[in-house]
Parts: sequence; structure tokens; C-alpha cells
Amino acid sequence: MPVLPESRSAAHDEAIFLALGGNLTGDYPSLEALLEAAVSALPRVGLRVVRRSGWWRSSAWPDPTAPPYLNGVVLVETALSPRATLTQILALEATFGRTRRAPNDPRTLDIDLVAYRRSIIDEPGLIVPHPRAAERRFVMGPLAEIAPGWTHPVLGRSAEALAGSATVGADAAPLGDLR
Repeated sequence: MPVLPESRSAAHDEAIFLALGGNLTGDYPSLEALLEAAVSALPRVGLRVVRRSGWWRSSAWPDPTAPPYLNGVVLVETALSPRATLTQILALEATFGRTRRAPNDPRTLDIDLVAYRRSIIDEPGLIVPHPRAAERRFVMGPLAEIAPGWTHPVLGRSAEALAGSATVGADAAPLGDLR
């Protein structure tokens, strides 16, 4: 799939990005299979996938002895509000066996709302852009694959620059082009 243009554009202003990841396969034969199934399920909850990155592998954080993660980013279109988008992705996580016991525990599927257009939202249970995405290479690297010139609405830095300076998951690297 083509990448968005390098410069900030109207396409960037309308961009809605979701980060997907996991480190437990659940009922699937592999993490790739689980994440592919999750991407395929997004349209059923009102999130049409426009572009997607390849999968990136990284060590678990903060506990590197846990199984490694596979992560990617999708650009979606939706008529859903930011809150309704969050509700749908949390429900989708649950259908893939996600349970929330403790922060950063291993999980089958994690879907984060990274950015919703140029919105800046800070409400109970909903913060957009995602408050920690910019420091995570396993998010910014895949996002930079599909929209290197996207500019973070708070930090004013491009996805490409943020990927280069991210410190969490610094070992994240593309698994290969699985699109």
C-alpha cells in the first residue's frame, strides 16, 4: 500500500491511527495469524482499514523475560466518535481473549487509539493522542512506515523523527513486509 506524502497534508489531518500488538497467541497458531485476524475484524466494528504497516517484533517491556511482542499500525476511516472507536477496539480485544490483570502483562491483543485526526482529548478513560505512543519505537516505527510525515498534534514532531528518538522498545524492528 502506498505511504502518505512526506509533508503534512489534509490526509494527515484526517488520519486515525490504531496500534495493534500482542505477545500471546491465544487460540491462533502464531502472533501473525492473531494480528491478521484482528486487522480483518476491524471493518466489522466500523473501522475501515485504509493502510497498514508491516509487523514489527520487539522484546517485552518492562519485563524482557516475557514473550516478545509483534506490533503494527493501521490507518482507518470511521464515522465513529473517538469514544465509540475506543469502545469498539476494547470489545474487539475481548473477543480475541484479552484479559486485563495488571499493566504491561502479556496479552493476546492490545489495540490503542494512537491518534484521531488532529484531536487532542483528555477525558476520563480517553486520552488522544495516546499519551505514551510517541516514546514507543514499536508504535512510531510502524506508523512512520505508512505516514512518515504525520505530525504529532501535541509534540509537533513527525512520526519518522519520533521513531528515531523513541526509547521504549528501542530494539523494535520490522519482521518483514507481510502486507
